Amino acid sequence: MHFTITATDPTSRARCATLELAHGAVETPVFMPCGSIGVVKACDAFDVDALGIEMIVANAYHLWLRPGLDVLREFGGVHKFMAWPRPVLTDSGGFQVFSLAKPGSITEDGVKFRSHIDGTEKLLTAELSLEIQNAIGSDIAMMFDECAPYPSTHEYVDQSVEMTLRWGRRSKAAHKNPDQALFGIIQGGIFPDLRDKSAQGTLDIGFDGYALGGLSVGEQRGDMLMAIETTEPLLPWDRPRYVMGVGTPLDIVDCVMRGIDIFDCVLPTRNARHGKLMTWQGTVKINNAGFATDHAPLDESCDCHTCRNYSRAYLHHLFRIKEAVGWRLLSLHNLRFYAVLMRRIKDAIRTGALPALRAELGPWSVRDEA
Repeated sequence: MHFTITATDPTSRARCATLELAHGAVETPVFMPCGSIGVVKACDAFDVDALGIEMIVANAYHLWLRPGLDVLREFGGVHKFMAWPRPVLTDSGGFQVFSLAKPGSITEDGVKFRSHIDGTEKLLTAELSLEIQNAIGSDIAMMFDECAPYPSTHEYVDQSVEMTLRWGRRSKAAHKNPDQALFGIIQGGIFPDLRDKSAQGTLDIGFDGYALGGLSVGEQRGDMLMAIETTEPLLPWDRPRYVMGVGTPLDIVDCVMRGIDIFDCVLPTRNARHGKLMTWQGTVKINNAGFATDHAPLDESCDCHTCRNYSRAYLHHLFRIKEAVGWRLLSLHNLRFYAVLMRRIKDAIRTGALPALRAELGPWSVRDEA
């Protein structure tokens, strides 16, 4: 992995950079759509590539269960398996298994849980998470960590930070794929002293890049931004920074202005499946009866396949009859919106226009797009 900063914003901590990985280079700031199970929902790899998406995020837990490590090893990793030519980042699977774990099932060893597919009992450890991610062959793997639930007490989060640091050391020791970068994860909830403690401990272990976890999990937006502002000055300037699971347009711009480079979220495709479409004028809800005879494209300023070829009336019809092709067309539009958003953010950083772009997002309420 090579990370080269190419531009900075004079009004904030924002920067552009080139992130060179095993499957190509991406220009940051970058947004990764969710491809947890080896697919960006309702879209194939050629769809996603054509939209200008530079990188996707997949999930170790889901790919471990299906299709399984034997299949992934047979194909030499997830890239060939899903015909995706560009970089992939894999989450460790920890967030998913914590949602399945019962009280008392999180121990020093790892997390014991039952598969959501067949109910079999499993144990996910730092070592196994890295073995899975090594087999997946992602360009960036994540250390195994505990994302403490919100709200949690200071005492619980402190203990969680300590265990996460121990898991981080085990993750680094278990990482065996030389073509794969490994990122550390900083936890600490909404407690500034614990964010500081986690950051210092994670930096002491030493990773190729650093992620901020445990955010956008129910806390107030101001607390999320405070956690970033507390942690970002501690991070090395020459390493990429990733805020996990944060992905509304307004949140992305505000986090970029606080020095963050990489983002992921389920919003583009999930919102599309719920009929919520992103435009620069705000959210369009395609289920609205007023679109039933509307000849206009979804967004006249958008150059995506959907907006160039289909009317709002037809998209309204497809959504109302629950036609699968409708989910694809709406997902293509939302993904293209995100690709354009990230391109505009990079252009704004290079030209000093980031505050103006932030102001242009005025039609969006803070959580309207969620």
